[in-house]
Amino acid sequence: MMKRLLVATSLATLSLVSTASAAEKIEMWVRSGIGDAFKKVVEAYNSSHENQVVATEVPFSELVQKYATAIAGGQAPDALSMDLIYTPAFAAAGQLEDLTDWAKKLPYFNSLSPSHVRLGTYQDKIYGLPLSVETSVFAWNKDLYKKAGLDPEKAPATWEEIEANAEKIRKLGDDTYGFYFSGGGCGGCMIFTFTPLVWGGGADILSADGKTATLDTPQMRKAVGFYRDMVKKDLVPAGAASDNGSNFLSFTNGKIGQQSLGAFAIGTLVTSHPDINFGVTLIPGVDGKPSSFAGGDNFVITKGTKKIDAVKEFIEYIYSMDGQKVMAKYGSLPTRGDIASEVLAGLDPRMEVGLKAIAVAKTPYTLQFNDLINSANGPWATFTNAAIFGDDVDGAFSNAQSEMQSIIDSGQ
Repeated sequence: MMKRLLVATSLATLSLVSTASAAEKIEMWVRSGIGDAFKKVVEAYNSSHENQVVATEVPFSELVQKYATAIAGGQAPDALSMDLIYTPAFAAAGQLEDLTDWAKKLPYFNSLSPSHVRLGTYQDKIYGLPLSVETSVFAWNKDLYKKAGLDPEKAPATWEEIEANAEKIRKLGDDTYGFYFSGGGCGGCMIFTFTPLVWGGGADILSADGKTATLDTPQMRKAVGFYRDMVKKDLVPAGAASDNGSNFLSFTNGKIGQQSLGAFAIGTLVTSHPDINFGVTLIPGVDGKPSSFAGGDNFVITKGTKKIDAVKEFIEYIYSMDGQKVMAKYGSLPTRGDIASEVLAGLDPRMEVGLKAIAVAKTPYTLQFNDLINSANGPWATFTNAAIFGDDVDGAFSNAQSEMQSIIDSGQ
């Protein structure tokens, strides 16, 4: 009897040791400023799962270079929260795990954010899946609308209407302005809020395969014209011309009548600026058809990690109803369209606009996004600044088109 008990005890002990050793510790890097949504979902996962996620924040401006260096040195984390725009470049370099077969077997695969999946795809194979979703939306200050004699509940549907509203708001005088944008060389700001004007009109700044610059179109000319007019009419604060993005949330000061923002700003306004009475709608294109920029992060797995199954378990938790609700509660839009309404139930209804934007949102596909778009000295940032604030519009188009194509060609 005692012998059988000892054997049973030993087996139980071995089972516990085996279970403990089976637990994985997933090393994951995330960009600084990723916000509470991801931190909270990690906490929820760790408290309910045997495997654990250890998230390390890396400064946003250093993340891509640090990851590339870590890969080269064999010290890369198991997984990474990567700005979706950089996914194609790392996939092309063969540094990410191919997730195609597993991803397509997920029962909700077809409901995942399409722009994230598109940017996570390289040569028909999937290397990245949506982690956090961000879209750009149009906001207006209802109190300023009312003071200017406008209907505070009526969302503007065209840029002609936006400009007309801006003129009435500016007449309120002093430091109250009708519109704002960060135009001082902030390529990331302008791709996020300005390009939807063109996309809504059916044009783009790059060809679908990313190999041709298509900047100079009638739609882009018209979009530039709208912004130039508003600047010329003093409807935009002078500081917009030098704003490198540090004042991107100027709408929160209560003196800006209208501004294109990120859906994340809805949460910021509700929680930190409850005095701002605002509405949100989709960004109208130059012909009135709406569009948006699909931003956020993709979840990628480092090629060769031995913890791929544990990482997949964590991804599936994020995509679960519980995981999606945690993310949404702290400001991230749902990545799954099939349960999005249920996920957002009970939250600020204006979040629904950010969700609707996903269906019309786009993201440029290129392996050279930083050089073309994000760089403060790159052709896109230089173009938007020169075309909107400068004296030579034709020259701005010509120079940017030429430089963009040169960068594209040099990388092929």
